[in-house]
Amino acid sequence: MKPRPDRSERPPPPPLDASTLRDLALRYVGRYATTAAKLQRYLGRKLWERGWGGDGAAPVEALVAQFVAQGYVDDRSFGEARARGLAGKGFGARRVGQDLQAAGLARELASEIGATVDGRAAAERFAQRRRFGPWDRSGYDPDRHRKQVAAMLRAGHDFATVRAVLRGDAVED
Repeated sequence: MKPRPDRSERPPPPPLDASTLRDLALRYVGRYATTAAKLQRYLGRKLWERGWGGDGAAPVEALVAQFVAQGYVDDRSFGEARARGLAGKGFGARRVGQDLQAAGLARELASEIGATVDGRAAAERFAQRRRFGPWDRSGYDPDRHRKQVAAMLRAGHDFATVRAVLRGDAVED
């Protein structure tokens, strides 16, 4: 069997040009749901790794703007899908908003989408999934209860909702 060449022996990949940069961007948005900021970071990383061999500066911003205009990248639909997924796992509005901002959405858009999360339902899903409160069959333990409260607060739920869910209070209308 022929030994595999060491990475240091391989020739470096050629620098990127406009066509290759566009192909990389198309492949990325075709494979992953993304935001404009994440696409820009990805292309910047590829330029840093391989360098730029085209004329002038790399057209990263123009390429991202073109993909947004063509509908290949849509921050709102990405954010709504991510929010539904996180809320389905039981994360609260604050945690969803933080995640969306980390993904590169504007603060206003992330707050707007995060506010659509049903906090009570998400908190109940989180508690049920983790077997907290009424779903805890091992009996009440003050130390474990404090840890459950802390976990739910870290998951983005407000204290009043956490207290109501862990007590098993009925939904308030």
